[in-house]
Amino acid sequence: MLSGVIEGAAKFIVAFIAVYLLGKLVLAPLARRALKARGFNESIRGLADSVVSVVVLFAAVAIAFTVAGFGTFLAAFATLGGALALAVGFAAQDLMGNFVAGVFILKDRPFEVGDWIEKGDLVGRVQDIDLRVTTLKTFDNEKITVPNSELANNAVKNPVAYDKLRQKFVFGIGYDDDIDAAKEVILEEARNLDTIMDNPEPAVRVTELADSYVGLQSRFWIDDPSRADFMKVRSDFIQSVKERCDAETIEMPYPYRELVGGLGVDVEGELQTTESQATTAD
Repeated sequence: MLSGVIEGAAKFIVAFIAVYLLGKLVLAPLARRALKARGFNESIRGLADSVVSVVVLFAAVAIAFTVAGFGTFLAAFATLGGALALAVGFAAQDLMGNFVAGVFILKDRPFEVGDWIEKGDLVGRVQDIDLRVTTLKTFDNEKITVPNSELANNAVKNPVAYDKLRQKFVFGIGYDDDIDAAKEVILEEARNLDTIMDNPEPAVRVTELADSYVGLQSRFWIDDPSRADFMKVRSDFIQSVKERCDAETIEMPYPYRELVGGLGVDVEGELQTTESQATTAD
């Protein structure tokens, strides 16, 4: 009896070591090279290493139990493990969803570390992409962690995904102003800024006939976009157009409100207001 247990234990140890070493020295490097050949990044390859290590460990244990003749124990262990896995799966659905979403984010790369992204009211620069959450740093220097499932299952804007970015801004001029002259002023100021691309060239279109102004929408491109560059270029452009319009006496109207009314005295000598009319221009 004792000799049988010793023999089984020896077989278990030998089989476990053999399978484990085979998996770590052969299977793991093969999987890593295959993923590298297909262009997967270091994060995905690291995840594959972890998954392969777990699979190799469970395979080594299962095969060792089989070789040692402990089939009954292995069956009981498998049943218990399945029940535990099912219970953990129900309890960790959100965690697993975020994990799977993290894998797809790392694989599909809709954004990368350093990118500036927007999701609804959430705007920030990507600091880290983990398998469960993505960490953002807002432009107010706040740290935000977002579950990966929210980023994988919803629309996310990535303004810096490409090598150039188009921006738009509407300038309002008065109805009595020359539209062609105002458009030329806007285009000249865009061309004078080195940070605005010449190709594609800037453009201006009439897009609004508002209550108090005619809207001229400017469209211009910047290369190698980032949040800091975008804000600076936009600010410089708007300021230069405003100053040029002031110099050219091109009006930029603002909303105003005109109140019309008066005061009257009734027969008893009490002060009262007459009906008033308000005219508003937005």
